[in-house]
Amino acid sequence: MARIRVVTDSACDLSAELAKERDVTVVPLSIRFGAEEFVDGTTLSTDDFWARCAASPVLPETSAPSPGAFQEAFYAAAGEGYDGVLCLTLSAGVSATFQSASAAAKAASDRIPVRAVDSRSMTMGLGLMVLDIAELAATGADLDQLSARVDELIPRTLVFGAVDTLEHLEKGGRIGGARALLGSLLSIKPVVTLVDGVVAEESKQRTRGRSLRYLADKAKDSAPLSRLAVSNGAAADIDDFLAMLEGVHSDHPLLVVDLGPVVGTHTGPGTIGISMVTKA
Repeated sequence: MARIRVVTDSACDLSAELAKERDVTVVPLSIRFGAEEFVDGTTLSTDDFWARCAASPVLPETSAPSPGAFQEAFYAAAGEGYDGVLCLTLSAGVSATFQSASAAAKAASDRIPVRAVDSRSMTMGLGLMVLDIAELAATGADLDQLSARVDELIPRTLVFGAVDTLEHLEKGGRIGGARALLGSLLSIKPVVTLVDGVVAEESKQRTRGRSLRYLADKAKDSAPLSRLAVSNGAAADIDDFLAMLEGVHSDHPLLVVDLGPVVGTHTGPGTIGISMVTKA
């Protein structure tokens, strides 16, 4: 049986407790508000992030971990006697995080085998994949088996988000295929998704209520589900949305998490995201 450590980055939005429980190492990204820089989850909590978003006159920015930060995590796994590392990262379409992990994997190759993989996802799309891989790793699966599992999960993992405004996506340069929405920002409540790892327009809804109902219908229409999660970006109507999901079944219990600073920086307050892994 192989002992493989699963490593990811803080865009996964997994709580520190859940990551520790599943033996997952989370390498943090950095968040900047003007001249102030913070380490996600270390010097900046999710609650503090959203409070700063509400009070700050400037939009926050993110930066990828350095290769050295990933290399440190890989060396730690080697020091703890692991046989290898599967590192699953935030989509390369929106961040340089995967490139940092890949560089670190090469640098650490003399100490431990590392497989760096682009999830092509974010927030709990990434988080749900990490949980799946960690559960498989716990059974003694080797790097090849874990990599094959990721290849199966990527096309089955869906992420949608209802955002109050595209201002953060536009100014952060992450808007991708959603740029067409900009001309009607004042009259719509947009729903975005990920296409080939990049943020893209999903639909234009005229009210917030309709955008949330549309999101809930996406979960119902995607059934049967293996995994389901909701990411709450300081949304006042999160309970209303969770009520809309009643009756949506998944093999694993619904996970409700706070949308963290990495993705929240680019979507803004009031975002509600839904992430799903469909059955094979």
